[in-house]
Amino acid sequence: MRMTVADVMTSKVVSVTAATSFKDIAEALIAGGVSAVPVLDDDDHVIGMVSEADLLCKEEFREEFYREGYRPPLRARLHHPKGRRKAEGDTAAELMTSPAITVFPDASAVWAARLMDAHDVKRLAVVDYNGRLQGIVSRRDLVKLFVRSDEEIAADIRDDILDRALWVDADGVRVDVSQGIVTLSGWMDRRTEAAITARMTARVNGVVDVISKITWKIDDSKREAR
Repeated sequence: MRMTVADVMTSKVVSVTAATSFKDIAEALIAGGVSAVPVLDDDDHVIGMVSEADLLCKEEFREEFYREGYRPPLRARLHHPKGRRKAEGDTAAELMTSPAITVFPDASAVWAARLMDAHDVKRLAVVDYNGRLQGIVSRRDLVKLFVRSDEEIAADIRDDILDRALWVDADGVRVDVSQGIVTLSGWMDRRTEAAITARMTARVNGVVDVISKITWKIDDSKREAR
């Protein structure tokens, strides 16, 4: 049920090498309609990433180079602690952020989102277990997970969870979906079964929220906690 990075990543990737010039990097970003490109070695291993922000360091620190005694704004110095070095860079090797934050194709899309949040990046290089480039996954790719019809979401819940994944009687459960918000109603035999059903439903791609109104015949939650 859970989508992996391979399901949402972009496989055709614009990339550069360590020797690629500043101007050629800028042209690659514009021509490819992307905000960052991976930097590869001769064997397609990802050794870094160059983003628009890395290139813009040259503009942010331009006055420092040409006006004696000029000190860049605090914002620029805090946001780019290595900005001055990058501003002096002329090749990808000098401009890139290294090592690149990477993820494997079989990792869950949720894990990719957590990596982006933890490292405050907008995209990840997708690599195989030898570190070779397989694709790029961006925040926009992950947002696509939520662009599913209510009918598709409801069908997945009924078919994959209620009919297959649960090893209990779920015939009394009703599924309603509106704008990605799932409402579960009806009944199940045990309270723990209702809780498990809600948790599994929350993991279905496209689900924004889960409201569980399932009732139960036996409250076995205290027994399970012992």
